Amino acid sequence: MLKGKNILVGVTGGIAAYKTATIIRMLVKDGANVQVIMTHNAKEFITPLTLATLSKNPVLTEFFSPENGDWNSHVDLGLWAHLFLIAPATANSIAKMANGTADNLLLTTYLSARCPVFIAPSMDMDMLNHPATIINIETLKAFGNTILEPASGELASGLTGKGRMAEPEEILKEIGDFFTKKKSP
Repeated sequence: MLKGKNILVGVTGGIAAYKTATIIRMLVKDGANVQVIMTHNAKEFITPLTLATLSKNPVLTEFFSPENGDWNSHVDLGLWAHLFLIAPATANSIAKMANGTADNLLLTTYLSARCPVFIAPSMDMDMLNHPATIINIETLKAFGNTILEPASGELASGLTGKGRMAEPEEILKEIGDFFTKKKSP
């Protein structure tokens, strides 16, 4: 279903980053070409080596390689992708996307992307319900982004409520449905 599709996966620094490994594995298994961009905080939750192994591509975290100076062009990444999935998307990254902040490679690529963007929020229920987050998510929707609704359940804080990132199978289904609908007349 996703054979030959270029999927950019952005990973921000939330506990749900462990689920992104499964998403990447499923995308690759379904024939997608996957490139991963991680924020610095994301590396605290899951290693670039894990995601590079699963995606079969080096993981990008910087604008350029400090070893050889190779440039990781946010513009080229945005043009390459057929779809940009940001999972998990923390309240911090959502706020920055809604306000046009471009202080890392993931956010700069988001602002440059011409492809559809799917955002999978993940945060504690009180953060999700905060008026600022509600406004930021509505702003991202108004920009034309697809928000993959978070689920309810036990949260990393120990509380129970809405804020869990959608499950990998649900995210893959949404992506598959998008490309299926795109093919339909």
